[in-house]
This record gives sequence, C-alpha cells and structure tokens, in this order.
Amino acid sequence: MYSAEDLETTKTRNRLIKIAKQKHIDVKKTLKNLKYEDELKQLQAELVDLQQWVMKHKKRVAILFEGRDAAGKGGSIKRFTEHLNPRAMRVVALNKPTEVERGQWYFRRYIKELPEPGEIVFFDRSWYNRAVVEPVMGFCTDEQYKRFMIQVPEFEHMLYEDGVLLIKFWFSISKDEQQKRFLSRMENPLKKWKFSPVDMKGQELWDKYTYFKEEMFSNTHTSFSPWIIVKTNSKKTARLESIKYVLSRFDYSRRNSSKAHLFPDPNVIMRYFRNAEQIDN
Repeated sequence: MYSAEDLETTKTRNRLIKIAKQKHIDVKKTLKNLKYEDELKQLQAELVDLQQWVMKHKKRVAILFEGRDAAGKGGSIKRFTEHLNPRAMRVVALNKPTEVERGQWYFRRYIKELPEPGEIVFFDRSWYNRAVVEPVMGFCTDEQYKRFMIQVPEFEHMLYEDGVLLIKFWFSISKDEQQKRFLSRMENPLKKWKFSPVDMKGQELWDKYTYFKEEMFSNTHTSFSPWIIVKTNSKKTARLESIKYVLSRFDYSRRNSSKAHLFPDPNVIMRYFRNAEQIDN
C-alpha cells in the first residue's frame, strides 16, 4: 500500500507508478482506467472539432443508438455529448407515442426531431423501436410491422438524398452480460430508474429479440444506410470505438493533424454482414 508520505510528496503519475513497482502494488486496473480516461479526453476533443466543422458547413448529422436493454447506449451517448456545444446538438429519447401520434404516420414524430443545418442529433432509440421492441412486446400489429419494414429503407433513402448524414449503431451485448447489468441496476439506488418491466422480459424473450433483430438487419441494411455493429460487453471499449467510428466518417478540418488514433478496431466494430459474428445471437 502507498504510505501517507508517498501520496503527500509525489507530484507525478510516473513517480507513483515507480513506487508501486518498488512496493509490489498491483496498479494494472488503475493504469487501464487512466489510459481509458486519457484516450477518451483526446477523442472528445476531436468531437468538439467535428462539431465546429458540422456547424460551419451546415451539415445535418443523425446518429442512432439501438441495441438490447443494458447494452450501454445511454452511457455512450453521454460520452459523445458531455463536452459538445448544447446549442448545436440534441439527444432525442422519445416516450411512447400519444393517442394522437398513434393515429399519425409512424415516422412523423421522428421527422420533427431530425437535425437542422449545423446540428448533430443523437437518438437514444429511434424509429427502429418498431423493428424489434414493438413486435417482440406486442406493441404493434403484424400489419404495422410489415408496413414499417417496407417503408423504412425508402424513408432513409429520402434522408440520404436530402443530405442527412445518418449513422446507425447496433450495440451488441451477450445474454450473460445483460443479466449481470440488470442485477447491477436493481442493486444500485442511482440506477434503479433504468430498470423497467420491459427490461424484465429481455432475458425471457432473448430468442424472439434475436429473430426480429436479424429480420431488421436483413431488410434495412443498405449501401446508403448500413448497420454498424458494436460489441459492448466492455462498455469503455465500446464508447471509445464508437466515437472513433463517427470521427472516421468525416473529413473535418483538423482531423489530419490529430494526435489521437481515429480508426476503430475491426474486432470491436464492423458493418453488418450476414455471416458476421455477433455476441447477442
């Protein structure tokens, strides 16, 4: 253990590491966390530069975060957004549709949330609720589901033709890891609010979720709007790699002078293809 004198007199991280080696203190986990924080800080600085470029060139960027419950969508969105200018970005997490919205065209309530010129919008779940959650839980009819699956590629192609830059993430988590995170939520008084009756069905209906997930990929993965799968059993790795992926998609002003490594690990993040290895099958 470090002594009080060690902590009072040591001024640098390298010196603390040296003392740890001398005293045989295991600091691997601490060093790993420090490395993560350093890399995250660098990547978040790049996101600030990207946002400035988006604002200057009046780009419209929409980033969708989809995946099973507890896959880490909200935590990743927090790391994306925590240092961005709130005037030029939004997080959209819609509640269940109202009675009026249920009588409207399904996409209407999402259209009004799409980015304005110079804005980045992060969707914490999106219109793809109708592709997986709603049919699994019986929240839509078979006819509504089939109509959605026909319309969504056309809808996204219209967005593409109109200049909206759309990125679709699927956060992929294993069944065992999901269960661990559910239990952790229930035991944490600060995270209990995240656990819902729908979550409780996640493990029970795992195979049904898998079926509709694969149907979604098969019907809505396109050249102009591909699905990007992120392995998220490691939350911190998923956060870093998803940020890298977004940065790699844009030729923003200061990218070439960046000291950060901006290209994602293909073992963690990849485009969907039918034979791709997924941890949430």
